[in-house]
Amino acid sequence: MKTASANTSGSIMDVFERGKVVKICAPMVRYSKLAFRTLVRKYSCDVCFTPMIIAADFMRSVKARDSEFTTNARDRPLIVQFAAQDAQTLADAACVVAPFSDGVDLNCGCPQRWAMSAGYGACLINKPELVKDMVRHVRNQVENPNYTASIKIRIHKDLRKTVDLCQKAESAGVSWITVHGRTADERHQSVHYDAIKTIKDSVSVPVIANGDIKYLRDVESTHQLTGVDGLFIKMTLQWTAVALFLYVEIGIIVILCLPFISARRWQSIFNLRIWSWMARFWNKVFLTMIIILIVLFLDAVREVRKYSNKEISPDSKMQPNIFDHLHMKLFRAQRNLYISGFAVFLWLVMKRLITLINQLASVSMTTAAFQAQAEDANKAAEKYLKDNEQLKQTLMEGKGDKATAEGMELLRKEVGTLKGELKVSEDALKRSQSEADVMKKQMEGLAREYDRLLKEHQELQNCQDNGNKKDD
Repeated sequence: MKTASANTSGSIMDVFERGKVVKICAPMVRYSKLAFRTLVRKYSCDVCFTPMIIAADFMRSVKARDSEFTTNARDRPLIVQFAAQDAQTLADAACVVAPFSDGVDLNCGCPQRWAMSAGYGACLINKPELVKDMVRHVRNQVENPNYTASIKIRIHKDLRKTVDLCQKAESAGVSWITVHGRTADERHQSVHYDAIKTIKDSVSVPVIANGDIKYLRDVESTHQLTGVDGLFIKMTLQWTAVALFLYVEIGIIVILCLPFISARRWQSIFNLRIWSWMARFWNKVFLTMIIILIVLFLDAVREVRKYSNKEISPDSKMQPNIFDHLHMKLFRAQRNLYISGFAVFLWLVMKRLITLINQLASVSMTTAAFQAQAEDANKAAEKYLKDNEQLKQTLMEGKGDKATAEGMELLRKEVGTLKGELKVSEDALKRSQSEADVMKKQMEGLAREYDRLLKEHQELQNCQDNGNKKDD
């Protein structure tokens, strides 16, 4: 069994456009005939291959054609695999089976000695120009434009040769490439999934992974190890979500900074019942988002360091497009680093900004209360002064020592009461001034802390930019 993923156009190529892993039954000698293909199609097999057929014998003998190739109307999609050593023979065989199948596949991976000695199978991976010519002949001579021409290969020890072969086949119009992740000399060794991933990254046509896929659970693991499209979409959605979160943060901060909405108005909004209910979960949500964003930031840092490495591996120097692909990954990693870094920073700034707005609103309300008390004290003082003037006038108009004594006693009582109330008002004003000074110091401390955070973030960003410039 094999796994695949990619996008192109055409009838059978629609299978690759479903956005899922494609399950393909590999060509097996003496097994992959019509009866076996009919059986595996009942178990959700997407595409079936015939066993390998020698193209020259197929064209030379009617008996060989009747024996090696049988099919029916339900046996679709079907790929006929040929072993060939020249382009015209392969094209002729493809024209014969084209009305009854969906494509032909050139076997460039069979490691058996008889096949390689006859010029078939894995020996063709060392003849990229011949493979390119074979693909082009099939493309040019089969009339159906949706008919596919694919190849199955093994890898070289020097992976640059394999990438060169795949890119030449791609330029000739190959529909997809099946990669068995072993060299021609390897039999039961571990499959080189990293090589399949490198090949996939170097071409734009679908790449099918082959080798050691025996169970359905192997399909998903191979799908992830070779970096096929399904995993790439997941990462794209992940960073799209982070970018949307960043834009939401920017929008909230801009709204909070609008000059015509006062701090007291914001506090009244924060005191609404819905926010009071959400405030119970605010700390948990804040810490959870901080942890998620920091993890994403560290992952982005890891990716930047990975792709900023000056010591580029030999597999990455195979072709110029591989080099460009690595630069594209570095760009994406740097973009993700900036997105996650700014998301963390703005999340902290937004929390601090809300805290400052609440504190500013509290200070404003306290100051307003103290001002009201001071105004009440001033009104009381004015009233007492007025009463004092009236008392003085009464004393001056009074007659006799008794009236004078009573007036003086009354005056002393009024003066004592006035002094007591003035002292109370003075103490209230002192407390108001003291609390205002404390709040002012707190605001200054918060402002210094905010400036320090901004400075540290700028230094971190400068260090990151300098590091990226050095790596470039």
